Amino acid sequence: MSASANKPAGTRAIRPNAPYFWLFGIAVVVTVALFMFPAYVIQPFKFQSARALSAALTIRTFAPVGTALALALAALLAFLLWSRTRKLGRGFVIAGMLLAGGATVMARMNYFEWMFHPLPSPGFEAAATSKLADSEMVLTVSYSGQARAYPIREMAYHHILNDVVGGVPVAVTY
Repeated sequence: MSASANKPAGTRAIRPNAPYFWLFGIAVVVTVALFMFPAYVIQPFKFQSARALSAALTIRTFAPVGTALALALAALLAFLLWSRTRKLGRGFVIAGMLLAGGATVMARMNYFEWMFHPLPSPGFEAAATSKLADSEMVLTVSYSGQARAYPIREMAYHHILNDVVGGVPVAVTY
């Protein structure tokens, strides 16, 4: 009598590779989450609570080490799974390694620079010709008879602007 004949109806045998696949999937998800969580929380024009921002910045600090460790675990599990799986399983391993590898690389880049890119050459208009609404909030700088106004909606996206006001270089930010 075979071992499968002794099993109750409706039960399936657990494949010996299943725990490795689960661990592999968890390692890949952890790697991607360490990269994506800060990128998701810290976005332009999106509310960030103090708690979420603090968590995102803490995760961002430890993401390079965390993603490297999770990628190493995923690579070890991929090595163990490779010879034990067929095409579908190998496709899962390849896709997971690509995701984990990409997240590991991205965790080491300053992707916030892409989201909050500086203005290459800001343009200015006279107040009389400006199309700003009266209710529009602006940051202002006045020095040596020169004045500038910087719309908050633009500064919220770029966060910093280098300018010269009254012959003095200034870095406008908030």
